[in-house]
Parts: sequence; structure tokens; C-alpha cells
Amino acid sequence: MNCRNIHKRLVFFLEGDIPEPEAEEIAKHLVQCPTCAAFAEDLKKTLQIVQLEKLPAVNPFFYTRLKARMQKEAEGVVQPAGFQLWGKVLQPALFSMLLLIGIYTGIKIGQPVSGGESTIDYAAQELIPYLNEMEAEPLEAFLME
Repeated sequence: MNCRNIHKRLVFFLEGDIPEPEAEEIAKHLVQCPTCAAFAEDLKKTLQIVQLEKLPAVNPFFYTRLKARMQKEAEGVVQPAGFQLWGKVLQPALFSMLLLIGIYTGIKIGQPVSGGESTIDYAAQELIPYLNEMEAEPLEAFLME
């Protein structure tokens, strides 16, 4: 066998899923070829890492929580009807109302204040002349002096 065929069959060899005569032939090749032997060693380490990652970490409290849940279901403990009504109907309705109230308040805050014409007249008569002094004195008279 050449190195390329060995590389293709190496995973099966390391897992032991290969017929005995072929496994002996691959083992002989690995003894003779240091490149394939190094590749096999790296692949073996990689497969060990993958095997460790497959095993889930055991949570020590999982069993106690599962047991408590199974006992609760066996006893037939049901939640009160008010809790189901709150979770499925009243809670979404409350949040929808709060959303609508927030939108209405935002619209009302954003609208301009209509305070009548008294504030507009005051601004036109009292403030504008002080802000625009050039209107009070013609430009030509200013430049001639």
C-alpha cells in the first residue's frame, strides 16, 4: 500500500473498524514509514480530543432538578388559573396598553403649543425691534456719519 491509501484508511484503522489482514498491512506500513507514523499519531491525538468533546459535562444538580420536576408532575400539581390567565392574556394586554400610552404621550409632547395670538403679538412688537437694530436706522444714514 502506498501512503495515500494508508491516509484514507487510517481513521478506520485507529477506530478498529477495518478487517484484520488490512489492519496488519497498515501496521507494517506505519512501522516502516515515519511520515505516516507521525500522521497517525497526530490523528490519534485529534480523535482523542474529539472523543472528549463528545462527552457532555455532567451537571451535579441536573438529577435533583429532574427528580423534583418528575415528582411535581406525578403529584399533579397544577398552576392556578389566574396565573395562566395573567401569562397568556393580561400581560400582553398590559404591555400593549403601555405602548399605546407611550406613543400617545410622545405625540402630545411633540405637538407645538397653541397659546393664542398674544404671545405672537408680544414677540412682533417688543422683541423684534431690539433684535434687528438695522431696521430702526437706515443703512445710508449709518454709513454717512
